[in-house]
Amino acid sequence: MIFSNPEGHITSIQYNGMENLLEVINDESSRGYWDLVWSPPGTPGTTGTFERIVGTSCQVIVETEEQVELSFSTTWNSSLEGKHVPLKIDKRFVLLRGSSGFYSYAIYEHLEGWPGFNLAETRIVFKLRNDKFHYMAMSDYRRRYMPSPNDRSPNRGKPLAYPEAVLLVNPVEPEFKGEVDDKYQYSCETEDLKIHGWISTDPPVGFWQITPSNEFRTGGPTKQDLTSHVGPTNLAMFVSTHYAGSDLVIKFKNREKWKKVFGPVFMYLSSTGEEPLTLWNDAKNQMLEEVGKWPYSFPASSDFHKAHERGRISGRLFVYDRFITDEKTPATSASIGLAPPGDPGSWQRENKGYQFWTKTDVEGRFSIKNVVAGTYNVYAWVHGFIGDFKNDSTITITQGCDIDVGDLVFEPPRDGPTLWEIGVPDRSAAEFYIPDSDRMYTNMFLANDHNRFRQYGLWERYAKLYPDGDLVFTIGQSDYKKDWFFAHVNRKRYDIMYEKTTWTIKFKLHDVNKNGTYKLRLALASAQLSDLQVRANDPNTDSPLFSTGTIGGDNAVARHGIHGLYWLFNVDIPGKFLNLDGENAIYLTKINEGIIFPGGIMYDYIRLEGPPPCCS
Repeated sequence: MIFSNPEGHITSIQYNGMENLLEVINDESSRGYWDLVWSPPGTPGTTGTFERIVGTSCQVIVETEEQVELSFSTTWNSSLEGKHVPLKIDKRFVLLRGSSGFYSYAIYEHLEGWPGFNLAETRIVFKLRNDKFHYMAMSDYRRRYMPSPNDRSPNRGKPLAYPEAVLLVNPVEPEFKGEVDDKYQYSCETEDLKIHGWISTDPPVGFWQITPSNEFRTGGPTKQDLTSHVGPTNLAMFVSTHYAGSDLVIKFKNREKWKKVFGPVFMYLSSTGEEPLTLWNDAKNQMLEEVGKWPYSFPASSDFHKAHERGRISGRLFVYDRFITDEKTPATSASIGLAPPGDPGSWQRENKGYQFWTKTDVEGRFSIKNVVAGTYNVYAWVHGFIGDFKNDSTITITQGCDIDVGDLVFEPPRDGPTLWEIGVPDRSAAEFYIPDSDRMYTNMFLANDHNRFRQYGLWERYAKLYPDGDLVFTIGQSDYKKDWFFAHVNRKRYDIMYEKTTWTIKFKLHDVNKNGTYKLRLALASAQLSDLQVRANDPNTDSPLFSTGTIGGDNAVARHGIHGLYWLFNVDIPGKFLNLDGENAIYLTKINEGIIFPGGIMYDYIRLEGPPPCCS
């Protein structure tokens, strides 16, 4: 490996007879590097100044027969105010004897007394040789030979609704003709984002990024982010607003003290076999080996907490819903974790600390190991139930502690019996109707059931299915798998204009308590600049029963996601608004008429509850 000194950019990686795995036609500062996006405090949105992290000092931290560790650091000072991000950053690179690859991590620090700022993104970028690396893999269901960056050029590709999406009209390789290339089609949930990379077949070389722990990433286990994409580019994302919006921008106050370690991640180089599948399987095995080594023992920085400095908690999670059973039941396969103190569900917007997550077993038992010392809340969410669990008391993790929190009981939101429901509470819209893509934009490698929602332009299929009227769903007759479109989007009327849409849920009630209050539970899997309004039995009334106001910025519909951030709204419907033994209707209107970009809402689950038994 060759580094620029003292900047700390990787300019060359030599392996298996290939003199440089990185793109040699790029400037040396644009081959392998750390970067970030920052802005002054108070800046709205997710944009900012792009800045490569340029070291001003180089130091050999460790140099033995078994290990070499290099530091490239930079420290902000007042003369740089407004010009560079106010952080102290120490980039580290580690090589171990017998290890086929290298590790990288960094310590970010905002010192007390420094000015505030916003941090929207930070990552490691590797740009590989376009003439060598043609095959990409990031999961068993998303791996293939890839288009070239030339295919995205104006003379070969046609830009679509946003710059990242390009229709390949005249690609170098005819097999890609008619496909859409978009880096967001290769996004992945954090909990599954452990390995991805590129393969050269001549000579056979795999370049893989392995992330053995997600503790340092923002937004918790369901946060989605970029992986590898046409370039060929390989990314290690640590902080981003993808599939979340401005909620995930880290906002530092003036004089705020903060420090965090991002990584290490392992860049694994392999040459086992000549077929892409062989190299991919080998890389997956290496990933499992790296996961088993976490937390690593070799980082020289004292800011990276070793295993003996960490703690463990264990316990058991139950669910109690008295309208389902009189007994508390084990929460099976629930997501449960530790994150900095906050409100229920705040973990998905948390961005300054560390998070540690696992799944419960069939008896609801869980164990979370290797937790960095600090103060946390226990959070959880359970498949099949709406809402978020948060333990009432905080947990303080100390070095070497082993805490049994005992039995925890989650009581999901509930006022009365279920009268009807649509969907499955799983924080995803995957169970709803996902249409076939327009043949003009179909990518065959995404045609399987695992990935069909990742096809480009599915939001435009709604207007094709409902050209004049909107979706009507009849309880007891309609099937949400076939009749509930996966995304509530505006209807495109003109080339650049979209209009509001109103979805109708029809149902009958054989008993109505006119003096009672019914509860409509609206769990959303995603929202993008949308105002959702609720009306009952009168779609034309000026004043809705409920309005979310404009919410969301995750852009999951346009970025081929099946969820973004989770929202739960509880709407009171007075019994006097409902009809006895007649047809009732709930009207869901998505406002934002005139927006020129395909924003939308994805529902997770909808339920109507009767009044509490005491009021029935």
